[in-house]
Amino acid sequence: MSSVLATVICVVMLFWGISDAQLSPTFYASTCPNVSSIVRGVVEQAARNDVRLGAKLIRMHFHDCFVDGCDGSILLVDANGINSEQDEAPNQSVEGYGVVDDIKTAVENVCPGIVSCADILALASEILVTLAGGPTWQVPLGRRDSTTANAARTSDIPSPFETFGNLSLKFSNKELDSTDLVALSGAHTFGRSQCQFFSQRLDDTNPDPTLDTTYLQTLRQACPQGGNPSRLNNLDPTTPDDFDNNYFTNLQNNRGLLQTDQILFSTSGADTVAIVTRFANSQAAFFDSFAQSMIKLGNLSPLTGSNGEIRADCKRVN
Repeated sequence: MSSVLATVICVVMLFWGISDAQLSPTFYASTCPNVSSIVRGVVEQAARNDVRLGAKLIRMHFHDCFVDGCDGSILLVDANGINSEQDEAPNQSVEGYGVVDDIKTAVENVCPGIVSCADILALASEILVTLAGGPTWQVPLGRRDSTTANAARTSDIPSPFETFGNLSLKFSNKELDSTDLVALSGAHTFGRSQCQFFSQRLDDTNPDPTLDTTYLQTLRQACPQGGNPSRLNNLDPTTPDDFDNNYFTNLQNNRGLLQTDQILFSTSGADTVAIVTRFANSQAAFFDSFAQSMIKLGNLSPLTGSNGEIRADCKRVN
């Protein structure tokens, strides 16, 4: 029995090894060796006109990966047989699709039919984080694009209103642990959020007690009751356009903008508190964990081999 079990374990480990090997930073080395520089050229130009681009595309990548894996399904628009994920509540404020189309056009002009939209999202996210002063990492590549969308599964995407328990569960359901949760939440070190996603914390009679009182008053002025729910506010009030570890010192000072930011530090007994403290004390530790967590995120159930397709247009199946 033990020899049979050992054989089974070896087979399973071999399968895992093959699965992991399907994504590789050198996947396009012979078929589209300049893909990274092509993507960089487009996003560098686009970022000059939109300081929020990095936050937009990394959010898009995150939302894509949380629905059936990193397969570019978020990019599909309504069509015959396609009920777009873009129309669902978690994605209605996602932006940046036009830039993805521009990247795809540029890549297709050089390497037609080779590079997936899912890989374009992963590459663009890394490049834009680096451009904002954040870490760099080797992006595993070789994903293929889905031929379907799954609007119903957008409920897997964490909302800004989750409890700590629900937030942790949604990450653990994707085999992402507490370090991944805190590190990936650190992407809120740049970008903006609409008033509607945190205004419930500003209630006149029952404000969120974990909000710094001075910050509370600032946010009330920015998002008055009855005001524009789509008005944008900096996720990081200190260095809103830089990718750094100030997000974590903000949490220590009760200046996390979203409920799902602040609960990482303000939930008594939570294992995330120590991780926030570690990242606040060391930007290098945050950058290292963020890069590792982005690789784990990008490895969520990718389509590889003969599964899926390489879309010619990211918005539509071939």
